[in-house]
Formats: sequence, structure tokens, C-alpha cells
Amino acid sequence: MSNYGKPLIGVISCNREVEGEAAYIVKTRYVDAITRYANALPVICPSIDEVDNARALVERLDAILLTGSNSNIEPSRYGANAGAGPFDPKRDAMSFALIAAARELGKPVFGVCRGLQEINVALGGTLRDERTANTGTLVHHAPPDASLDDMFDHGHLARPQTGSQFAAVAGEEPITINSVHYQCIDVLAPELEANVLSEDGVVEAVSNRDGSPILAVQWHPEWCTAGRTHDLAFWAAVGEIARNGSF
Repeated sequence: MSNYGKPLIGVISCNREVEGEAAYIVKTRYVDAITRYANALPVICPSIDEVDNARALVERLDAILLTGSNSNIEPSRYGANAGAGPFDPKRDAMSFALIAAARELGKPVFGVCRGLQEINVALGGTLRDERTANTGTLVHHAPPDASLDDMFDHGHLARPQTGSQFAAVAGEEPITINSVHYQCIDVLAPELEANVLSEDGVVEAVSNRDGSPILAVQWHPEWCTAGRTHDLAFWAAVGEIARNGSF
């Protein structure tokens, strides 16, 4: 852990154009959640072309956080022939390299939305697009023309699974989560176990079966966190796991 007494958490960047130039960006709400609720220090990890440097980055960190994004993972990474964009192949490459390095070094890995999907795909799972292959009964995203606030107000109940790592963090009572995703887990990676399920069976949180430090959620705990007991518990766990290196 950092000599300053707070764990150092690397936060993956996305690739966007800002003022006509390529930029590495992270939405402030992820960075703010780490400082406010996890009692940790965030460091942005740019999705650079030189993914071989991922291990050197992770060696200097206590944990990594893979954020949500408006981009989707390229379908070829999980054996699909087609999928809806936009895509961010540089982020795909860096996130997969960070996951591999963190696993090799025994560092915790956390995920939010796209981050959960990246962890699942990196460990051998697959995804499905709910707009074209939705087998559930819930709508997991607000209409495309919804305002930002209305988009994050869209949600539903979900149920932590008895004995799961998430239940240990936030309890086993049903929770109300926001739902802002068009893709979800189809085949769960063999190493992962479902920690929270929606009422139509969508996997809403995962951890590693062998107890190694992986914890990821499909919803957005960084959005309007204050007052949401389970989201506050998630971020507190992020800080503690990063600090201790394990659950």
C-alpha cells in the first residue's frame, strides 16, 4: 500500500476526441467516488497503445478499477460475429492487459458496468446485446432519448445471492439498482460466480470463485451514491480490499 496510508487505485481511461484532438478521459464521478467513499487515491491509467506497460503500471498500484463507458467491447473478443458500437479497441486492449497483470500480481480488480463485462470476457465468458437477444422480462435501459437524470433513474430490484462476496459486503436483502446497460453477461466465465441477480436472471454482480480479489457490478454505484446503503458499502469494500489486498 502507498506510504501515504491510502491505497492507490488505477482507473482505466476511455478514448475520446476533445476539441478536435484524441484524449484519454475518465468521468469525474468514478474518481470522486474513490476519494469520497473508498478513502483511497485514484490514478488514471491511460489506454495507451503500449499495453506491455500494463504490468509496470499495476506493480505501482494497489488495485485497478474498470469503469463504465458508452462504448462496447469488440464482439470478436468473445467470439461473436457482430455487435453494436461504438467500440474502443484501445481500451479493450489495455483493460485486458491490466486484468492479466493484476491477476498475475495478486492485485484486486474492480469493475462497474462495462468493467464487469471486461472482466467476464477476459476470463473466458461471453456477452449478449439485450436489444437483439434479450431473454429476460425487464428493460435494462431507459429509452434512448431520456435525459441523463432519467436514464439513471431507470432501475429495478436485484437480489444478492446468499453467501456471496457482495452479500458479505452489503447484506442479503433485495436492493434497488439503477440499470443503464444494453449488454449483459450471457455465459459467465468459469472462474466467476454470480453475486447479485435481477428478477429476470441478469447477472448484476460477480466475484471470483476461488476468493481472489475480484468484485464487479453491472449497475453504477458511483451515481448519486450518498443515501444508497449498498452503493456506499460497495465503495467502502473497494477501499478495504485495495488496502488489504484481499476480501
